[in-house]
Amino acid sequence: MRNIVPAEWKKKIRHWMLDFDARIDSTLFSTGKGARELYERYSTFMDRFYVGRWKRWVFIEPLSEAATIGLGGMILMLALAIPAFRETADDDWLKKSDLAVSFLDRYGNPIGSRGIKHNDSIPLEDFPDNLIKATLATEDRRFYDHFGIDIAGTARALVTNAQAGGVRQGGSSITQQLAKNLFLSNERTIERKVNEAFLAIWLETRLSKNEILKLYLDRAYMGGGTFGVDGAAHFYFNKSVRDVNLAEAAMLAGLFKAPTKFAPHINLPAARARANVVLDNLVDAGFMTEGQVFGARRNPATAVDRRDENSPNYYLDWAFDEMRKLVDTFPKSYTERVFVVRTAIDMNVQRAAEEAIENQLRQFGRDYHATQAATVVSDLDGGVRAMVGGRDYGASQFNRATDAYRQPGSSFKPYVYTTALLNGFKPTSIIVDGPVCIGNWCPQNYGHSYSGAVTLTQAITRSINVVPVKLSIALGGKSPNPAKAGRAKIVEVARRFGIKAPLPDTPSLPIGADEVTVIEHAVAYATFPNKGKAVTPHSVLEVRTGAGDLVWRWDRDGPKPRQAIPASVASDMAGMMSHVVSEGTARRATLDGIPTAGKTGTTNAYRDAWFVGYTGNFTCAVWYGNDDYSPTNRMTGGSLPAQTWHDIMVAAHQGVEIKELAGVGMGTKLPAPAASPFVAANGAPKPPESKPGPPPVLTKRGADILVQVEKMLDDAAKTAGEPPKPLKPVSSTSVAFPDSFAAARPDNAATPAPRKN
Repeated sequence: MRNIVPAEWKKKIRHWMLDFDARIDSTLFSTGKGARELYERYSTFMDRFYVGRWKRWVFIEPLSEAATIGLGGMILMLALAIPAFRETADDDWLKKSDLAVSFLDRYGNPIGSRGIKHNDSIPLEDFPDNLIKATLATEDRRFYDHFGIDIAGTARALVTNAQAGGVRQGGSSITQQLAKNLFLSNERTIERKVNEAFLAIWLETRLSKNEILKLYLDRAYMGGGTFGVDGAAHFYFNKSVRDVNLAEAAMLAGLFKAPTKFAPHINLPAARARANVVLDNLVDAGFMTEGQVFGARRNPATAVDRRDENSPNYYLDWAFDEMRKLVDTFPKSYTERVFVVRTAIDMNVQRAAEEAIENQLRQFGRDYHATQAATVVSDLDGGVRAMVGGRDYGASQFNRATDAYRQPGSSFKPYVYTTALLNGFKPTSIIVDGPVCIGNWCPQNYGHSYSGAVTLTQAITRSINVVPVKLSIALGGKSPNPAKAGRAKIVEVARRFGIKAPLPDTPSLPIGADEVTVIEHAVAYATFPNKGKAVTPHSVLEVRTGAGDLVWRWDRDGPKPRQAIPASVASDMAGMMSHVVSEGTARRATLDGIPTAGKTGTTNAYRDAWFVGYTGNFTCAVWYGNDDYSPTNRMTGGSLPAQTWHDIMVAAHQGVEIKELAGVGMGTKLPAPAASPFVAANGAPKPPESKPGPPPVLTKRGADILVQVEKMLDDAAKTAGEPPKPLKPVSSTSVAFPDSFAAARPDNAATPAPRKN
């Protein structure tokens, strides 16, 4: 019985499985048969629409290809549109740029404003009709006819530009320009133009034509730090936009294309010429007749003279950008858009910085072939006291202090030496200054000579190039690629200081081949006098609403200082870097009675010249060079940058209690501003009279003259029967040639070691 039951169950299971398999086979067969029948029916049905021969290739194939290409184009457009529509993700996109900020200096005095206030702007129906017509005739004649992109206007602009061989007409509609103002930057890239086009179409679906035109007139930048035509009318003509005449309306409409180039307070002839073009456009578009614009041609607009006004525009632009980022951190329930901001700027220091740079460039810029400069002065909390982003804001709004990435040269070496001290080296550690190579790259010192065994202090004082490279290799230890590992440690330390620039890994990184910004470099150096605590650069100290309610305060809500390096290492570095000023490459930066430390920097072909230094009160970075990266005429960090730094810091320390610089010592308090020779009669600080002099390069004729003078002195001495007396050396602030050669020597020169007393 036990053997019969399992056999019966096996038989039943086998029969069940055969039945299940048969059902599956039957189902598959039936499904296949049904599918074949359906396909045959479909084929029979479609045969009725078959088109052959020439009709197929003339109609069917093109339509099929068009459908395929169209589907692919739609997918591509969707992919391109996604980044553009991300800009509109915020529910308050219309208010995002609607920010009005009045700025005060650190003492509460007004210094300027940025942004616009949309809620209080003038209604569109109150704008003069001639201004509306001038804007449409010049910027977008088909504004009320297109869907956001003027295809005909764009094609016309392309043809005109192709015929002219350059950019003569713009193809962007008013809606596209508004999209750029609301959501995008001014960068000239294909990606930006694509996003601009999609956003323009999106705006057309959300807003009416009049709303788009109103926003455009309110939010366009009009030069002089003003936004919107009403603000521009007040700034240029001292009147409301309601009251502008045809000549003034034409001048305002001409600013949309290039507000800096055609700003009447900077270049009135260019502004009038542009206004005349706008009047031509009014006639060409049929909005006015030649007789109607004749009076405006004969009596062009005249702007208010604002040449004596000196607003810190580079600083305000940077502070406004910081404020916009700060507002984004406020709770979304917070709807206030009008603020009064107290900044860290000290207008006395700001004016001194502007005057120092302008004086140096005016006197020596041509000799040195240097056209631009930038500087940042910061207190030890990271508050920026002064900022100069270029020689002339009217000529160029590009901020070289915050946006330009330039090679720091030897001014980067303090990060290398700091890394060395963090890894067991001492200021008195000995390194042999001799040949070294990393792959095919072999760094050279100035003069192609070597100093042999030197201490780290001597190496940074003389700005020797080989020593930082050897330190980078030594820092790598026993890793397979010690140079690369050492450079990684250097970059990590620079990050601790606050350097956010990319700093790509290259063999020449230890001697400053990677690029940084002036503001990061300046505030990073504050870590040394701050006893190792790194701080964040900032302009905003306090934010209040228009009604005076406190919203945000730096000392309460801002990021706190962070301990980047031990205080002992910061003290040792300050001691080492003080020798650069007292006996090294930056003697022109010496401040009487004030402990000072810093480092010069000069890059290959003299393209960039730096001096970055600090006291117990402030830190400051100065850069000189050219926007097109063309070489200067042998300018070094010890020449104009060091002298400019000196002039700025003298003004910054007026009436300030001098603080001790750990690792260097204690200074003395300077005289009050009224008793200082560096203060003008009106109380404004001015640079000292000492100048760095022309480039220390003698022409052949100059050398011949010096030889003749030497012979004349010898002859006179022989006639008098006395040996010739050597010339008395002049002070470090003199423009005489003996000191010019000594003080303006390139910062990476290998100078003789100081004699021991």
